[in-house]
Amino acid sequence: MPDVREAGDGATSHEAGHGAGRDGEAEASGPGRRRLSCLAVVVAVLAAGAGGLVWLFQSHLSQPFGDDRACDGSDTKLPQAISAGGAPIPTGASDVHYYTRNGNAEVTFVSGEVLDYLHQAGVLPEDAPLFDDKYGTKAEAGDEVALPDGLCGSPLRGPVWVYDATSATGSGVSVMVECSPVDTESFRLPTRVAVTYRLP
Repeated sequence: MPDVREAGDGATSHEAGHGAGRDGEAEASGPGRRRLSCLAVVVAVLAAGAGGLVWLFQSHLSQPFGDDRACDGSDTKLPQAISAGGAPIPTGASDVHYYTRNGNAEVTFVSGEVLDYLHQAGVLPEDAPLFDDKYGTKAEAGDEVALPDGLCGSPLRGPVWVYDATSATGSGVSVMVECSPVDTESFRLPTRVAVTYRLP
């Protein structure tokens, strides 16, 4: 009998030990599961962030030369400070885009200082009236005038005046400028411009 009790006690002790082991495993696995859940959330957030960065990077590189101003198909990158037709475009010009192909460049921008640009580019002499037939012509178009082929950006709003490359200045620069729809003697403010010229 003592042997049986001892054996029984041993079995009971063994089972108790097993039970304690299971409880310990359960206790240990609880925090472990929480750590794994937190790790999974962190990995998911990092993956989403990395995916966003890749998308932004690819979007940036989809533009020629990684330059948001360059239009599709451009073959030459223009400098940050663009000199269009021998004169820098006005400081602070907005909505700037350009298209370059085979040594030619087209640039569009919006500015309130277009008159100074025209004088500096030699397209319009300083003492000449804005809309002198000697230096340009009025574009025959409706409310909108399309930009030159290849040049991206918003179209010009009519009426539009064209200072062309065959004008008396002989500058080799063609400039389309938005005119005021109210005042026939001034530009629209701010003014959208499209310049076509040969690269140096």
